[in-house]
Amino acid sequence: MLDRDNKELEDQKVNEDPLVKAIGAIGKWQIWICCVIFLVKFPVAWHQMSIIFLAPPMNFTCADSQLDFGSVCRSEYSNCSEFKYDRNVFHETIISEWDLVCDREWLKSLTQTFFMLGILVGSMVFGHLSDRFGRRLPFVAAVCLQLVSGVTTAFSVNWYMFTILRFLLAVATGGTMVSSFVLTMEIIGAKYRETVGIIYQIPFNLGHLTLPLFAYFLRDWNTFQLAISLPSVLFLSYYFLLPESPRWLLTIGKAKEAAIVMEKAAKRNGLPTESIADLTQKTVTELTNKNQEHASFLALFRTPRLRARTIAICFNWFVCGLCFFGVSQYIGHVSGDIFANVAASAAIQVPGTIISIYANRFLGRKVTLIGANCVTGISCLLIIIIPDTGVSHLTLGCIGLWGMSISFATVYLYAGELFPTVVRNSGVGLASTVARLGSMVAPFVATLRVSYFWLPPLAFGVVPLIGAGLCLLLPDTRGKKLPDTLQEGEA
Repeated sequence: MLDRDNKELEDQKVNEDPLVKAIGAIGKWQIWICCVIFLVKFPVAWHQMSIIFLAPPMNFTCADSQLDFGSVCRSEYSNCSEFKYDRNVFHETIISEWDLVCDREWLKSLTQTFFMLGILVGSMVFGHLSDRFGRRLPFVAAVCLQLVSGVTTAFSVNWYMFTILRFLLAVATGGTMVSSFVLTMEIIGAKYRETVGIIYQIPFNLGHLTLPLFAYFLRDWNTFQLAISLPSVLFLSYYFLLPESPRWLLTIGKAKEAAIVMEKAAKRNGLPTESIADLTQKTVTELTNKNQEHASFLALFRTPRLRARTIAICFNWFVCGLCFFGVSQYIGHVSGDIFANVAASAAIQVPGTIISIYANRFLGRKVTLIGANCVTGISCLLIIIIPDTGVSHLTLGCIGLWGMSISFATVYLYAGELFPTVVRNSGVGLASTVARLGSMVAPFVATLRVSYFWLPPLAFGVVPLIGAGLCLLLPDTRGKKLPDTLQEGEA
């Protein structure tokens, strides 16, 4: 009886959502904004996954040696001052440009670790800025930084310059990810939030899928880097195209500004606008009475239930960061054509993301996340048991990546619905930060395959299963009103 009463109360809250009541759950205005925002996911994917083609496996030998090209450093190379490289596949990479082989090989992994650290910093910084100054301006600032740092990276003269600029590029990328997702979630009604939140991931999958095309036709790392950076110039127009989040404006008490945005949205959606001004003022008054404080992300750990949920969802983001990027790099080193392998691993994510729409709709967030984590965990553990026939490990790795594509889409949606509006950007930023910790570790875990074959699949198998267990602490947010205050988040 109590559960039924709570369900009826939640359904009533959804219907009373002032934003949905004024502009509708979805319409021409929301669809246009989403289409504009979704395009930014292409460069996000290109920059995050570009290390696969910036620093691909490249055979080499000492310039003074008569030995054939190989993929490992030999004792004869201890005093080698110059290396020559097999350029049949790639003409120039950062490996051949700055001799990242032998005692300098670890710099390749360190570069990607710094990149993921940059996304971590960007997620936190821009998450905080978005909660303080709105979703729109920090998002546009991140896009500008992404363009400048991405183009400049292509003209790097040494490894240090390249790594520093890639760090700044990652800061911008993290900012665009957090701000764009939260803005999307805040303009969509609960009825369509799960579908739109998951479709939001498909442009990333398509960006990953198109990356091998850039690399296939552009075999020099600097022209490749320039090609994936220049399209960001189109996003400078977002300063004029994107509105501020009306939900954020209501939360901070800017009723007049919120009414202006909502009236434009209502007109575009063919809805009446006469009562919007009164509705926004009433909503601001109610929210002010509920909560007077401007909360920081530390508020997520202040109360026991919200603290447990924050830890659980953050660990599942860590799972996605570690396993998605770790397994992706693992597949990149599997024997075969690198362009085909990367394309195959990217292509399998698209149906995974689409399946997650229906899974989240009919099974809910919790069951979907548990199931997807288990698929990844079991498939990776099977790599230890099943003999490597080339195809077998590639198939198991792709299945694991398929599971992660469902998990990643789900945790984005889950976090966007779980955290209250007053700390939503900070909460999603914190969760994304924890994911970057996993992705920072991923390159080093994946490279342990050379010394300890069983260790990477063991790590990529056990960690998702732990995440599945922690999902038991989370409520299912399917179809529920977005919590606005910390009190609602705790309840």
